[in-house]
Amino acid sequence: MVSSAALTKTEINRWYRAVLAIFFASGLLTASLLARLPDVATGLNLSPGPMGALLLGMTLGSFCAVTVSGILVSKLGSRTCLVLGYLVACCGISLVGLAVHLSTVALAVVGLVMQGLGTAVSNVAANVQGVSAERALGRFVTPIMHGFFSIGTVLGAGVGSLDTKLGVPFLWHMLYFAVVILAIVLFSLTRCHSENYGQDDTQALAAVGNYRVRDAWRDKHTILIGLFVLGMALAEGSANDWVALALTDDYGTNKTVGSLGYTMFVVAMMTGRLSGTWFLNRFGRVKVLRVTCSLAILGLAIFIFSPSLPLGFVGLFIWGVGASLGFPTGMSAASDDPLKSAVRVSVVSTIGYGAFLGGPPILGLLGEHFGIRNGLLAVLIFVALSLYLTRYLEPEKGTREHGAIYTETIPTIYPHTGEITIVPEPQSSSAEAEKPKRVD
Repeated sequence: MVSSAALTKTEINRWYRAVLAIFFASGLLTASLLARLPDVATGLNLSPGPMGALLLGMTLGSFCAVTVSGILVSKLGSRTCLVLGYLVACCGISLVGLAVHLSTVALAVVGLVMQGLGTAVSNVAANVQGVSAERALGRFVTPIMHGFFSIGTVLGAGVGSLDTKLGVPFLWHMLYFAVVILAIVLFSLTRCHSENYGQDDTQALAAVGNYRVRDAWRDKHTILIGLFVLGMALAEGSANDWVALALTDDYGTNKTVGSLGYTMFVVAMMTGRLSGTWFLNRFGRVKVLRVTCSLAILGLAIFIFSPSLPLGFVGLFIWGVGASLGFPTGMSAASDDPLKSAVRVSVVSTIGYGAFLGGPPILGLLGEHFGIRNGLLAVLIFVALSLYLTRYLEPEKGTREHGAIYTETIPTIYPHTGEITIVPEPQSSSAEAEKPKRVD
């Protein structure tokens, strides 16, 4: 007995496109604020130290939510959590816009806390939706989903740079971003489905019910994947929050160049994610991640020690490409076991987003005393740790790295024929493996 009616090929493709749109909206949400952080610092008259302390408001909200987000997703479902998360986050960025307009730090803290709360919950829920849609679709697409997040950040950063150049008030910038983001998410959710789709109501759901969030936190393999994601999330998050300010303060450029530097980084992230699937399928996740982690270390070193702005931009691009595949591939590794996928992905997401949002404010405190570029040396240590931990992203025994990882009754789409089949169990590589049975 299947927990929900089998979806058609068209419905699954619509689900996949809807998840892409949700990740795109998440990118817009991130870039809406980060591309114009210099305006926040100027509007509130804050130096790097107090600015880092202000960002702790977003971190506080994130940590309050991220510690329970896995439980919320398992109890309420990923779709409900996406609605609640985006509503809170969009209200938060609107309040930040109003706070800068009124030059009120206290209101900015409230807005950032709300943004942190909403972002943490919605991002964990989006990742759970993503790996579920990937499995139903029948091919490896997680990096493409995160690539659409990067597309959203590229577009958002570009619009932010244009708004900065045109002198669009920060308040209006944040308000129209909030409206667009909510419209995209609410429409996309009408085409999404439960993360339990395709699981057998008896055997599979019983196994899922016995494996809880606390079990995943005690699972050594899950935690090691989470630590890998932590380092790579810090590499990405530190750039998102501090590249623009590092260029304006340490390199001595203007705010427009600072925004362009952030845009350069997210373009590199997008490039790595949209092209990364081919490399992952061809060479395997561990070999590819060893290369990309090394690139992240190289790019960071160039950006930190570069004596000139053009070379610093080269370092930014290498850094972005190197950091691009860490987070999505970590999510995919956490979902290798389909019966534990939702819980493990929520835990790994919790660890990753904690670093993504918690690390940058701490870097602000380092930047106050040593300069922002010197503060980024701390990130190098964590990326080096991630490079070491790539060995633990090999698929566990009995799971598969490439393609979809099927439960007992998940429909598989074969793109060349358009047929929908049901795979009774994970497919063996031997010639004697039983062929899937066609669904009428």
